[in-house]
Amino acid sequence: MWVGLPGGLLTLRRLLLVIWATGFAVVTAVVLGLTVGPWWAAVGVVWLAVLGWGWVLLGRNWRSWRYAERADDLLISRGVLWREETVVPYGRMQLVEVTSGPLERRFGLASLQLHTAAAATDAKIPGLAPAEAERLRDRLTALGEARSAGL
Repeated sequence: MWVGLPGGLLTLRRLLLVIWATGFAVVTAVVLGLTVGPWWAAVGVVWLAVLGWGWVLLGRNWRSWRYAERADDLLISRGVLWREETVVPYGRMQLVEVTSGPLERRFGLASLQLHTAAAATDAKIPGLAPAEAERLRDRLTALGEARSAGL
């Protein structure tokens, strides 16, 4: 059964988009308005168009992330134009990490990083609730030990 990501990751990414796009719009408008002329200040509106476009793209990207726990492996699916599906066998996992940076902690989020013997099958699930990330880490660790090939 596929599980999607909680909405906190989308909120965080959209907030960062608003902050950066608004900042660039203001700086562009002020610099061009003072150096080239007041009519050129309207070029700052381009950043607001980028904001609208990015808002939609972030929503589509967030909806594309999902994962599924199966009997022998973990599936991670993501991508809008180019779908990418990663299969991580429990027995191949060497390390399962839960990380949370300052912004993630502020929004109550954590990321789960899976390391395997082959770097090509390393995987990450961003934006999980910390309790879910820890539960998943403990479950994956137990399953990896049970398969006796990893962890």
